[in-house]
Amino acid sequence: MNEFDKISIAEMSKQDMLMIIEALDFTGKNANENAFLNLKDSIIKELSVLYGGNEEDFINYLRKK
Repeated sequence: MNEFDKISIAEMSKQDMLMIIEALDFTGKNANENAFLNLKDSIIKELSVLYGGNEEDFINYLRKK
């Protein structure tokens, strides 16, 4: 098995990324687990920088069909 420190998301669809973000949010809120919410926020923050906009713009981009 190969070891890796980072995972590329270059091939992930917008729909899959949105589903992951929404699942982290749902789980964090319903299980009262801040770790899930923190991970969601971290992902959104990092990807919005790569997107070149703010976090709200990035989420809106993911929601566009």
